Formats: sequence, C-alpha cells, structure tokens
Amino acid sequence: MLFSYNWLKSFFKKPIPAARKLAEILNLYLFEVENLEKKGKDYIFDIAILANRSDCFSHLGLAREISAILGLKLKYEFSKPKEKRNLKIKDFLTVEVKDKKDCPRYTARVILGVRVGPSPEWIRERIEACGLRSINNIVDITNYVMLEMGQPLHAFDYNKLSSSVPERKQKKREIKKILVRKAKNNEKIITLDNETIFLKDNILIIADTESPLAIAGIKGGKKAEISSETKDIILESANFDPALIYKTSKSIGLETDASLRFAHKIDRDLAQKAIDRAAFLIQKIAGGEVVSGLCDISEKKKVPREIRLNLNYLNSLLGVKIPKNKVVKILKSLEFNIKSQKENILVVKPPSFRLDISLPEDVIEEVGRIYGVQKIPAVYPLSALVPPKKNYEIFWENEIKDIMKNLGFSEVYNYSFLGEREPERFGFTKEEIIEIENPVSSEQKYLRPNLLPNLLKNVKDNFRYFDEVKIFEIGKIFKKDKNGKFIEKRMVSGVLAQKQKNNDIFYYLKGAVDSLFERLGISSNWYDDFQQTPEESKSALWHPLKSAEIKVDSKEIGFLGEISPYLQDNLEIKGSIAMFEIEFNELTKFCSEEQEYQPISQYPSAVRDLAVLVPRHVKVVEVLNKINSVGGKLIRDIDLFDIYEGEEIPEGKKNLAFHIVYQAEDRTLTSEEIDNIQKKIIRELERDPEWEVRR
Repeated sequence: MLFSYNWLKSFFKKPIPAARKLAEILNLYLFEVENLEKKGKDYIFDIAILANRSDCFSHLGLAREISAILGLKLKYEFSKPKEKRNLKIKDFLTVEVKDKKDCPRYTARVILGVRVGPSPEWIRERIEACGLRSINNIVDITNYVMLEMGQPLHAFDYNKLSSSVPERKQKKREIKKILVRKAKNNEKIITLDNETIFLKDNILIIADTESPLAIAGIKGGKKAEISSETKDIILESANFDPALIYKTSKSIGLETDASLRFAHKIDRDLAQKAIDRAAFLIQKIAGGEVVSGLCDISEKKKVPREIRLNLNYLNSLLGVKIPKNKVVKILKSLEFNIKSQKENILVVKPPSFRLDISLPEDVIEEVGRIYGVQKIPAVYPLSALVPPKKNYEIFWENEIKDIMKNLGFSEVYNYSFLGEREPERFGFTKEEIIEIENPVSSEQKYLRPNLLPNLLKNVKDNFRYFDEVKIFEIGKIFKKDKNGKFIEKRMVSGVLAQKQKNNDIFYYLKGAVDSLFERLGISSNWYDDFQQTPEESKSALWHPLKSAEIKVDSKEIGFLGEISPYLQDNLEIKGSIAMFEIEFNELTKFCSEEQEYQPISQYPSAVRDLAVLVPRHVKVVEVLNKINSVGGKLIRDIDLFDIYEGEEIPEGKKNLAFHIVYQAEDRTLTSEEIDNIQKKIIRELERDPEWEVRR
C-alpha cells in the first residue's frame, strides 16, 4: 500500500525522521517497507500492511503508529461542515437497509449547489502520489478522505436518483430514497468504467427505487455519476460485512481500493467521522450548502470489551521487566483507555479502530512492539531435558516388524472383519464371535476372532502371481469368552505358503519363529504337543499331526502348524501352507533388549553326520534334546537337514538326518574326543528299543 511522506509529515508539529530513517523505524517496530521511491519533492513508501491491521490502511492510521513509536504528538483536528439549519435531511432523503448484518452502518448527507470542477493542486498531488487518478473535485475528495482516514466514500448525483415520495404541497423538491439490498438475479448495472455486469442474488447493492446505483463497497454505477452538470449530491459513508464484500469482489473479478479496505473490516465509528470530513472539504473547495442532519442507519453497537492485563504475566511473557508507568504510557500513546490501575492489574479498553485486539496477549504484543523487541535480552530458555517415557508396545512392534521383514516376510494390513460365511468355514461358533449391528456389507458382518482367515485369503490372491508367499500381520482380534464378555487382543500371525508340495514347510516356518525368538532375546522357547485349553487356537484351522503349541518357559503364547487339509480343500488352495500365531502382549513380556555377548571361538569346528530311524510319532525336538544332553557345551549347533519316509524305510517309521557341529572355546578338539562323544550320543539314542542309529 502506498503512502506519501509529505502527507505523513503534515500530521506532526515537530519534525519526523527523514524518509529513509523512517523506513528503518517502520521495519523495526511496525510493518515491512517493501520499497521507498523519491517522487519529485516527495517520497513514496510501499508498505506491506498486515491483514488484521485495517486501522493502518490510511495516512492517519500510520501517523498514529509513528506517534506512538517516536513519542510525538499528532496535530490533526477535523472540522465539521456548517449545516443549513432551515434545510432538513428528512425533506430530501430516506434510507432503508434491508439486512443490517450485510450493512451494519449506513450514513448519508445531502449537499446542495456544489460547483464541480478540477481539484486543487495539493489534493491532486496527494492522491496521484498514492496511485489514484484525479477526476473532479467531488470524486477526488472522497478518494482523499479514504486515503487519509481509511473509510471509503461515494458521491451520487442527487437529481439522477428516482424519487420515492410524491411532491409535498409545501415543498417543491422531491424526496429521494436509497435502498441497501441484495440484487435480483441477472439484474444489470453499468459501472463508472462503462462495464456492464449482470448481478447474482447474493450481491449487495446500493439502489434507488428503480435500479442499482452501485455495487456496495466495490464500485459505483454510471446512473448517478458525478459530472460537470451536477449541482446537488448525496454523500455516502457506510460499513459492510467484510466476508460479503470479499466474496462479491472475487465472484465478479473486480478489486478496488474500497473493496480492499471493506474486505479487511473497518471501524464502524469511522463512517460518521469520514462523512463529516468529506462534507467539510467539499463545502470548502466546491462550495454548496450542507443540509442539516445525517441519515444514519446502524445496527446496535457492541460495547468494546475491557481487557484485564496482569503485569506479572506481561513481564514473564516478554522476558523483560517493564515498569508499570512505562506500560501505561505506551498504551495511552496507542489510544488505549486505562479504566483502572490496581497494583499489578490494569483494566484497559482498546480504541474502536483496533479491531485486532481482544485478548491480554494482544495487548502484551503491542506493549512489547512499542517498547522495542530489540531491547529484550536474548536468554536461552532453562528447561530440564527429560527423555520421553519409552512406549515398549510400539518399540517391540517395530522390532518384530523389522525381524520378520529381514526373514523375508512381507507385512500386510487387513480389515478387522469377516464375511457372513467365514465363521462356520473356520470353525468359530456364534457364542464366541462378535456380530456387528450395522455392517456395511455381508462381507463385513463379524469382527475377526483370528488373523489367519484373512491371511489365507491373501495367500489365495497372491498365488495367482507368485509360487511362494511369505506374509505376516500384527493386529487386533475380537471374541467373546464363556461369560459373553468381549475380549480384545493383539496378535502376531504369519503364513508361509508354496504352490509345490513340501513336506518340510512346517520346519521352515518353525525355523523362522525360532529366529524371531532369538533376535528378541528369548532363549527359553520350546514346542509342545497340542492340548485343548481355554486359550486354544481353533483346531479346525490346523493339521492334526503337524501342529504344536509355542511355549516360553511353561506359558503357552501361541500356535504353529500346517493348515487343515479339509480347510485347504474348502478354500480351494493347492500346495503347502504353514502358519503361526502368537499373542503380542504375552510375547513382549519375555522380550529383552539385552543380548548376552558370546565371543567367537578361535578354535576350529568339526562336523559329524548322524542318521536315526525313529517311529513316525517321535518329534524332532526329542532327538535334539538327547543329543544336546550328551554333547553338552562341546556341541555348537545341530542342523536337521533331511526327513525321509518312503522306500527302504520300515512302515510307521521315519529317518532323521542331522549335521552335528563340535567346537570347544578353549582348545582344538581331537578326532578321538569327537568320536568318543559321537559314540556316547549313539548309545543314548539306542537306549530306546524303537530307535536305531543308521551306520
């Protein structure tokens, strides 16, 4: 927004700083001066006024701020026009405002017998310096007052308005009527720029009894334009709803100096002050008689809010102690009314033009700004750096996700619902499953009591593109206990599926689960035969001979196994599928961030192979336990590399083949030592008459 240095200077009795120095002060205390340009004997400031400071959209508003910053007194006093007392406004004009929310205040004056002509040089220089074109003395004065005080005004040719009241017998002059109303749809107006605009019914207009005179707050119309023949005028000064003016300006693609100010909300009290100032200047420059009285239609004004300011709070917020008398002086310089002063409490009332002030913090900001933020010492804040409490649930969830991804599994996210046919297919009874009262569809009728049904759907979908699917999910399940109480649990579930038949898929997935436990710092995990308990997984999901409970110490925390052949056929999924599910909260109870360091032995290892023929019902873990019990610390690792059932193997039996890795931490094992341990292991295994070590 453009401001004239010479104009600003005219508001002060004492000299103000030179233009460039003043620009530095404004940058420091108020707004950014984007450009300063010398124009003849004047300097023009281009200042970026903040949107909430509509009081500074004028030279008077900016001069008030300079006065407060520099401690200089303003010298302006605006005289009122001399009214012709035998001429009453009611005999010339009536005003009707249809909706006071759209137009909270509308004021109008009538001036008779004006002489329209060129403006004086001092007016032309000032308005042209601020980017406006000189037209004639009447129009120029309305623009001048807008730039001076911040209130847009408009002048209409009185005799071009349609009359509203028939001539009275005792009066020869017609009474004109102005209406502030919404336009009719497709109502037409020709603007002062000769542009024809078709209006919509949400646009506010100024009209006479027949047609529009102006688009309210934006642009005047051609109908009542001031011309060289104009003798009598109506002077308008109003206040409009900012949101309405902004929307109208955007919708018709027309932004003016008036619309810019109205869209940012201006002081309602300014309407009368500005119209009196404009009437005085017109009377002084263009002559004429000002009709006595003022048409003033106004919505009931809200009482300005009193703000309670605690000086202790002010000092703590600004970080510097400002004396009470200094605070009072600053507020008075900004034209705040100090209602009371009690100890460290001030009750202040902001001036009507400071529409941006409503909170104690707003007042504190003003005090700090005028006091000078550069005077506030820079002090590092003192605060104890307290680390946030660790959320172990999130921590272990992320750890499990990272481990599973490193094991080659992809994470999936499924909806927490099952379809109408799913419960029966997966063996869930109506007593334990939770039905949704208002399901979106039949495919989302129940809350899922298990993660695995949706994971198996994922497998079926992905088998169209991949030969192997390795996926896992961490999510909540929902079920009812025997008493009908709702239970909500978090589970970790995973599936390993291959299109080709693989008898060892159970052991592959078991190896992944073992790796998960190892990396979570759990060493006491083991696998037990499935036994029906209140916490059991649904047996309908699992293969009866290839499933096991996952335990840590003596606590069952999950289940591992291949999918039930019946269920696999029912789902029409071919191939081999193994699954696991673990209770998340139970698992995290055993997790540990601490890992015991075990140095790598500097002595070489030796590998021996061993094959044992056992009954088919014998579990691998039973064989491993016997081997470890004999070998002790000298056995570094045991790897099951083959399970065989078929030709040359007696019926009802299976052959298990192991790699046994021997290694000592303090010496190199001799072949003789290793052979002796191997013989002891064989003797231990063959104690069971049904077990046979194959040589």
